[in-house]
Amino acid sequence: MRQPHPIEVRSYEILRSRVDLSPMPPLWRAVAERVIHASADLEYAIDLFTREEHLEQGWAALNAGAPIVTDEGMVAAGISARPPLCVAGDPAVTRMARAAGIPHSAAAVRVSYAEVGPGAVWVVGSAPEALHEIIARRVRPALVIGMPVGFVGAAEAKEALRASGLPQLSNVSEKGGSAVAAAALNALLYHGPGR
Repeated sequence: MRQPHPIEVRSYEILRSRVDLSPMPPLWRAVAERVIHASADLEYAIDLFTREEHLEQGWAALNAGAPIVTDEGMVAAGISARPPLCVAGDPAVTRMARAAGIPHSAAAVRVSYAEVGPGAVWVVGSAPEALHEIIARRVRPALVIGMPVGFVGAAEAKEALRASGLPQLSNVSEKGGSAVAAAALNALLYHGPGR
């Protein structure tokens, strides 16, 4: 069983004194708390968007050993419980992007999907184009955590993800990023049965 560091324990005490997330279903609450803990941003309590059944599906897939795919190295570095697949630095991705005339992150989705197939958990913290490619390629994910950050295209990509019908966790605003995307995934990895 994972033993949290005393600073993490104190951080959770503080955030629980400032925002009451107890009405949320268990996995949604676990994700919201871990994202708030990682970002010190209480607005995530109302900015996150998902369905409990989507999180349950992702949690079950992770417990069954489903691959985790990230859009970039910073997200991968933040995932602590299991090594994810991140092909962002693979020369094959650069070659495919050039040959197909597509963004690097879209090529990375294609290369990753060729390796893992359907049923993976996809974690996007940086590249809106990765979310668009996941939707367009119909990768049949167990879950997509889509939290790219930025003023250009991030909110629109997350809106497209929400409209896609894919099992997903996103947020509504332009904020997000590698740390919060990894935190959301870690919340699912750390969540034990019956918690």
